[in-house]
Amino acid sequence: MSNDEHNIIPSRRRFVQLAAFGAIGLNGCAVAPASGAATVPTPGDWPEADDEFWKMVRRQYPLTRERTYLNTGGLGPATYAALDAMRAAQMELQRISEHGHSRFRRIRESAAAFLGVGADEVAFMRNATEGNATIASGIKLSAGDEVIFESHAHPGGAIPWMTRQKEDGIRVKIFDPDPSSADGNLERIASLITPRTRVVQVSHITAPTGIVMPVADIAKLCRDRGLYFHVDGAQSCGAIPFNLRDIGCDSYAACGHKWLGAPHGTGLLYVRRERLDDVVPTEVGAYSNGDYELPSTFDYNDTAQRYEPGTRDVTSVIGMQTAMEFMTSIGMDRVAEYTRGLGVYLQEQLAALDGVEVLTPADPMLRGGMTTYKIRGTKYDDLYRHLFNNHRLRCRVVSEQGLDALRVSTHIFNSKADCDRVVEGTRELLV
Repeated sequence: MSNDEHNIIPSRRRFVQLAAFGAIGLNGCAVAPASGAATVPTPGDWPEADDEFWKMVRRQYPLTRERTYLNTGGLGPATYAALDAMRAAQMELQRISEHGHSRFRRIRESAAAFLGVGADEVAFMRNATEGNATIASGIKLSAGDEVIFESHAHPGGAIPWMTRQKEDGIRVKIFDPDPSSADGNLERIASLITPRTRVVQVSHITAPTGIVMPVADIAKLCRDRGLYFHVDGAQSCGAIPFNLRDIGCDSYAACGHKWLGAPHGTGLLYVRRERLDDVVPTEVGAYSNGDYELPSTFDYNDTAQRYEPGTRDVTSVIGMQTAMEFMTSIGMDRVAEYTRGLGVYLQEQLAALDGVEVLTPADPMLRGGMTTYKIRGTKYDDLYRHLFNNHRLRCRVVSEQGLDALRVSTHIFNSKADCDRVVEGTRELLV
């Protein structure tokens, strides 16, 4: 993504356009939102003050005021604009009873630009798990071949490889992520590599504690060792700026329905052009094929579209395109700065409380917008229930790997006041 796309002044103008109109119809005409989005000022009336800007951003999400949502790491809300774009496309396509697949080409180009890759390297998925499973199922491995990933991998990143271990006899090797050092994570991976290692996978940002992994350095390590490198990007797409070409990974899977603010059931899979033939499609059908003639001629589509079998819902993907435009209009650098700033603020307040242990890295470069912490002598589910029942704070328990903690996700619709309420509710449980 170029620096120009992060320029604040043009971004504000484009942001207003997106928020005001919500969607672009299939015929290219603007479709006014009908979901109840707040009235957005014209570009000349746009607030210059930072706090007013973020208040305006928060009004673009249909979140109830009856509770405070702090679980974007689990499931993020879609914007009015994304929902309106999807709904408008649904109604128009149903009216004429067409599938609208001609729209995929333009959306694929938009998604590729957002990720910093070629359009022929992008496939649309239903979620990050489907993308991870496509890679894990499609790579040719033999019994005894080794795959390395972190112990904090989400089940959607771990279970596809565990299935290969169960069915095909490959060997899974895990490492505990280092919360204090990027180099430490690189060293932990390197120490597990043997002549039988074939694949390394990491979460770009780990789900339990929000550690940002040094993916570019890991990519170089894998290239030097001749290993395939896959990234689970469920927690990074829409949360931090990145360019997959610069990272250098072989593949990357992401969902739209977390930090990106896209409709549920949306996702992306990037497979580097040179690696397409190394990942065999395991779920195939119409659109997976290139040359095809019964009974003996068949070849895969020469793009990542080979991983998209059959009729797919273009309307949710249109919503995801709108979500990407919305985030780009704000600027991903600005998004990351704001959400990371909230996380650092919350962490500092929590760390000052006697009896609280923060598990998320203190180094801003090793963290994103998630803060995971625990209270001495208090179970994670008790902490969760207290904050939800007494303060209407929707967070997420972290029971993985015996962490016994609570995760708070701060995104662009959250504020320091939300963080203060977490701290106050936590303080009430300290003895």
